[in-house]
Amino acid sequence: MGRAGGLVMAAIVVGLALTLALIAALDPPAPRASAPQISGADAPPDYGDTLRRCRTATEADPECKAAWEAKRRHFFRSGKPEQ
Repeated sequence: MGRAGGLVMAAIVVGLALTLALIAALDPPAPRASAPQISGADAPPDYGDTLRRCRTATEADPECKAAWEAKRRHFFRSGKPEQ
């Protein structure tokens, strides 16, 4: 491919770039979807103080065990939702 072939390829690339720029400029952006509504059933259980206290617990505590299990179930979405 000589000099003429290189110029033809450059012209094609520049033409494609200009075409894409023109399409992007004239095409209106797609409307953004609204955020999904979160119901109370999907909300994580509120174990804020319990989990903070349990982070530093050195002995087995049934309340801590239940709080971490509920947090794990919510995170992995396993099991049936609690009523």
